Amino acid sequence: MSAFNEPQLETAFVDLFKEQGYDYVHGEAIVRDSRDVILYEDLRSFLRERYEADGITENEISAAINHLESTEGGSVYAQNAEAIRLIMKGFAIKREDTSKPNLFISLIDYNNPKNNLFKFVNQFQIEENHLRIPDGIVFVNGIPLVVLEFKSAIKENTTIEN
Repeated sequence: MSAFNEPQLETAFVDLFKEQGYDYVHGEAIVRDSRDVILYEDLRSFLRERYEADGITENEISAAINHLESTEGGSVYAQNAEAIRLIMKGFAIKREDTSKPNLFISLIDYNNPKNNLFKFVNQFQIEENHLRIPDGIVFVNGIPLVVLEFKSAIKENTTIEN
């Protein structure tokens, strides 16, 4: 019996997520700037549909996305903690029509999970200080929430430090 290798493990996860109803896309098929980690089309689509009854505008959608991205400054930990807080708790944005009250934005529909866009992407290239290609990323509404790396999981002598 041959050892379970990285491509087999990656394929197994792709199949698992597809079975759970996630859309699957190979990272190379997504046209974007490799510095972007958000799937903007998915996030815009989710916000447009979720707040359609509130009359959300494209500028307000952009404002919501800018608010999520404005977690810059401070340590990486502080930035991530703030992004998670916004994802979990939501936030308000000012309306273009100032006669309307602020619109409270929830980036995930916790009450109706089927309203969310679930996507599993493998081999998603990310360039920051250097190129990274995680084996898999779970996106909810275009927001990367889980990063999976399979290399260490299949090595028999791997320790937690590896």
